[in-house]
Amino acid sequence: MEHKSIAILGGKESGVGAALLGKIKAKDVFVSDFGEIPNDYKNELLKNNISFEERGHSFDRLVKQDIIIKSPGVPEKAEIVKQLREAGKTIVSEIEYGAWFYPGKIIAITGSNGKTTTTMLVHHILIESGVQVGLAGNVGTSFCKYLLKKDLDPTVVLELSSFQLDDIHQFKADIALLLNITPDHLDRYGYSLDRYADSKLRVFENQTEKDKAIFNRDDDLIAARLERVEGDRNPIPFGGVWKDLQSNLKGKHNIFNVRCAVRIAELMGVESADIEQALMGFKAVKHRLETIAFIDGVEYVNDSKATNVDAVKYALGGIKKPIIWIAGGTDKGNVYEEIYAESGKIKALLCLGIDNEKLKKSFTGKIEIIEEYKNTTKVVQRASELAEKGDIVLLSPACASFDLFRNYMDRGEQFEKAVFELI
Repeated sequence: MEHKSIAILGGKESGVGAALLGKIKAKDVFVSDFGEIPNDYKNELLKNNISFEERGHSFDRLVKQDIIIKSPGVPEKAEIVKQLREAGKTIVSEIEYGAWFYPGKIIAITGSNGKTTTTMLVHHILIESGVQVGLAGNVGTSFCKYLLKKDLDPTVVLELSSFQLDDIHQFKADIALLLNITPDHLDRYGYSLDRYADSKLRVFENQTEKDKAIFNRDDDLIAARLERVEGDRNPIPFGGVWKDLQSNLKGKHNIFNVRCAVRIAELMGVESADIEQALMGFKAVKHRLETIAFIDGVEYVNDSKATNVDAVKYALGGIKKPIIWIAGGTDKGNVYEEIYAESGKIKALLCLGIDNEKLKKSFTGKIEIIEEYKNTTKVVQRASELAEKGDIVLLSPACASFDLFRNYMDRGEQFEKAVFELI
């Protein structure tokens, strides 16, 4: 798509990636961030002579640009987004912009839970099987930044969030996977599960009968929207009998993730023997049910990536031992009733966040000990005092991390550091 000037809302991974790609494709590039742009990203902009502003948006400058690219972290309710839409400007996601310039095959993976594990697993199986394939999106490197490579891979695996899908127009996946839809990020969708579900289903948008659409057959929210799936349908049951595939991933949800990854590998022409060999060499994703240490008979588990209730339900459901549960952060419209059935095994709830009132109120009378902290070291120390031999200290927050941490990785790393300090 021809355009002379672009503006990017947001100055972090996605926004700066789009700016760097835009520097090659357009004559005028401008980055605008309502907050402060982190120094590492700011240095990238300066190094490449890309104009930017921070701590506010200049509508008069932005409205003159041909295309507006919205980073996933910028909410639709932001005043500048409203103003630009009212002015009739074309607003696209960073994923949409990148897709304009990528000639290869796209494997797109989304879902409320399991998308990072499944994305990494698909990439691992393909790489181990000799397929030349890239990895980008919500998993780390932005799609646009990936496209700066000198020699692009003929296929790329993209992990996509609902935010990245919100502003696609022409983006089309050759193989699209929707793992599940459970309540998450409802604060960004007017606390409407239907709006959130519709956003997730956009992963199938623009597909034709030649493209492959893979989805959870047993997910009611997906099933209710199947008439909108145009691709060659590949429904996969969550439960039921399945070939015994050996992997290092534990839990019923991960068995389903493996099934989906295997189906994608099969569609890519990978032989069964190569798939099975690759599965055995795959290691669990960082910050997702990751055992950090055993100290005095107590297991410490980092599940910082569990940023919604459904992810925590999977974690708690897979543990049979008594639990000291560390949770809390920025609430995204959580409904905690879904995990009440697991509360009997929880000895204590240690809330880690700035505003813990909703979390505390939800479990008062169901968990005997409920305390709150705003410091990772202190909450881990308290957990170690409460835990007895055979217990598990589980960081599984059910919330976003942005009240006290940079992101869920920072939260997980601080948890790990505090655990190691106990030794």
